[in-house]
Amino acid sequence: MEQLLDARELAWGRRYVAVEPVHFRVEYSINPFMDPAVQPDPQVAMLQWHAMVRTLEDLGATVDVLAQRADAPDMVYAMNLGLGLVKADGTAHVVMSHMRFPERRMETRSAQPWLAGRGFATSYVGRDGIGAHLEAGDAFAFGDALVVGYGPRTEELALKHLAADLGIRVRGLRITHPAMYHLDLAFCPLDERRALVCPAAFDAPSAAALLELVPEPLVLTEEEALTTFCANSVVVGNTVVMPACPPRVRRQLVEWGFDVVVVDVSEFHKGGGSVRCLTNPVDVTIGRDLPAVPGGEVVLPALG
Repeated sequence: MEQLLDARELAWGRRYVAVEPVHFRVEYSINPFMDPAVQPDPQVAMLQWHAMVRTLEDLGATVDVLAQRADAPDMVYAMNLGLGLVKADGTAHVVMSHMRFPERRMETRSAQPWLAGRGFATSYVGRDGIGAHLEAGDAFAFGDALVVGYGPRTEELALKHLAADLGIRVRGLRITHPAMYHLDLAFCPLDERRALVCPAAFDAPSAAALLELVPEPLVLTEEEALTTFCANSVVVGNTVVMPACPPRVRRQLVEWGFDVVVVDVSEFHKGGGSVRCLTNPVDVTIGRDLPAVPGGEVVLPALG
């Protein structure tokens, strides 16, 4: 018999920014999944993207669509445009990403004015190759902190900037797996107590710290995470929208009381991203989803 959810569902994940894949292609290789010799089918990708958006809207989420730049083929992975938050005073704010690779840096030049025109204040921890690198696919609210992966894309220095500038606690986790280069490929909050977690993405102290932070983790194997992209999912209320769901994972989610909806976004896996990468939640609220910590605080895993 299915169990009812006994933890508070996520309050965030109801408002997203996405980028329609008008110019999506694999033009270069900046992650292990990308091969310019293996191109996505543009028509299939467009159909998959629109089906994903309809699924989110049918679940009650709002999806605001930003136009894709012709010179930014990866811009469709909107999760990495910036870290969206609502401050305690109600101000909508986005910390714009400072991409590690210059191939993606032009994306924020279009995203920033678009966001500002819709009422978002914006800020930076670095830009145009100067200052700390930050990619928003490395950051999620969970428990008492903003959990931020660092290493392949986001730099450790960015954690201090985020904590101080936003007045929050940041818990850093060192990512060491080359194919799980963003936190959103190895970690997906489900509710206030549960999350999908792939320990293989991290060094040993960080994996231990994350498993300790999540009261009830659904632990993914390296193979599950890499072959199905199942951690790269989004949650709307008690529904998990996934690109694929291994049977073992589905059984546990259903036992916990979640609904599972699978959407095919396989064309986007050729660029190294899935459902979460394609959607950027901008409704995480300080004081509701993240405690305010005046002055900020950075917490790193204890070494050995």
